[in-house]
Amino acid sequence: MPRLILALLCLLALSVHAAPPLRIGVSGPFTGGSSPMGISMREGIRIAAAEINAGGGVLGRPIELVERDDEARNERGAQVVQELIEKEHVVAGLGIVNTGVALASQRAYQHARIPVITSVATGSVITKQFVPPQYPDNFVFRISANDTLQAAMIVMEAIDRRGLKRVSIFHDATNYGQLGREDLERALAARGVHPVTVERFQIRESDMTTQLRRAREAGAEAILTYGIGPELAQIANGMARMNWRVPLIGSWTLAMSNFIDNAGPNAEGARMPQTFIAEPTTPRRRAFLGAWKKSSGSERIPVPPAAAQGYDSLLLLAAAIRQAGSTEGDRIREALEELREKVEGVIMTYHQPFSKDNHETITSVHDIFMGEVRNGKVVFAYDEDRRRASGK
Repeated sequence: MPRLILALLCLLALSVHAAPPLRIGVSGPFTGGSSPMGISMREGIRIAAAEINAGGGVLGRPIELVERDDEARNERGAQVVQELIEKEHVVAGLGIVNTGVALASQRAYQHARIPVITSVATGSVITKQFVPPQYPDNFVFRISANDTLQAAMIVMEAIDRRGLKRVSIFHDATNYGQLGREDLERALAARGVHPVTVERFQIRESDMTTQLRRAREAGAEAILTYGIGPELAQIANGMARMNWRVPLIGSWTLAMSNFIDNAGPNAEGARMPQTFIAEPTTPRRRAFLGAWKKSSGSERIPVPPAAAQGYDSLLLLAAAIRQAGSTEGDRIREALEELREKVEGVIMTYHQPFSKDNHETITSVHDIFMGEVRNGKVVFAYDEDRRRASGK
C-alpha cells in the first residue's frame, strides 16, 4: 500500500509538471537608473512563483514567468508588452515600475482584455485610464500606493508634524515627476500653502546647485521631492556642499538603494512613505525576508516595497485564477473584482481588495508607513508605525 500511494503521488507530481504552464508576463526596468526598483520587484515575483509552484501550481499548472526589460522607456515598454501578448501568449501581466511606461504599455493589455496588476508604478491616473463610460471593463489593477496618497503623507509630514510652511518642490521631467508635482501642489493647496519654488530637473542631471540656491534664497524650510534615486542623491549631495541643512521629504523612491548609496551620509534623515519596511514585524514578513535572503544570497533588498509589492501581486493574481477556474481574461478580471479568498501577503492581508469600481488595494494613508534613512537603511520613522505594522 505505501508503494501504491508513493506511485500515485509521483504520477500526480508528473502530471502537474507535464501540464502546460501558465505564462505570466513580467516587465520592468532591469537595467538603468530605475533598475533597483525593477530588480527588487522581479525577485519578489520570482519568490512567489517558486512558492506557488512548490505547492502544485495553479489549476494544476506551473507558473512560468516571461520577463522583459522595458529599460524605463515608454516606447520600449509598449513594445515589450505587445510582444508578451502576441508572441508569448501570456494570460496576465505583472510589474511596470515607471508611471510613463505604465501609461504607454498597459493600453495593450486593456485592448487585448488581459488583466495586468501594476506592482510598482504609482502615478494616480494609472488605474483611471480605462474607466466607464468609455470603457465598460477596466483590466488595470494596482497594488502600490498611488501618488495622491503619498503626496498627502508628504505634506502631513512637512506641514502637520513639523509645522513648516515654506517648502520647495523638486521633481524630475518624467511623467512620474510631473504628475507627482501636481499631486503635491494640490495637497499643499488644501492646507493653504503654496511652494516658494518649484524646481524641475532632467534624468541624469548631475548638478542641482542652481535650483537649490533658488530654493534657499526663497526661504525654503524643506525640500519635497518627486524623482528617482540617482537624481535625488544629487539633491542631497548638493545641499551638503552648500552647507544647507533642511529636511528632505519625498515620495517612496527616497528608499532606493542608489539614492542611499550615492548620497551616503547626506541621505541620513530623509523621509518617505513606504508600503513595506524590511523588518520582521509579523511572521509573514519574517518568512518573506528569509526567502529573499535564500533566493538572492543577500539580506539587503535594494527597494523593499517593490519586492513586497511584486510578491503580493502574484499571490493575488494566482488567487483570482484559482477562483475563475480559467485563464480567460474576462474571467480573471471578474475574479479580481470579486475575490473571495483571503490572501495573506507581505504588505497586508487582503480581504476583497478590489471591486468593479475600485482597482486599488491601498486606499488610505493608514495603509502606509513613514520611513526614514538611518545608518544607511530605511526604518520606521515613528514607533507608532512599527507598532501598527506589528498589529499591536
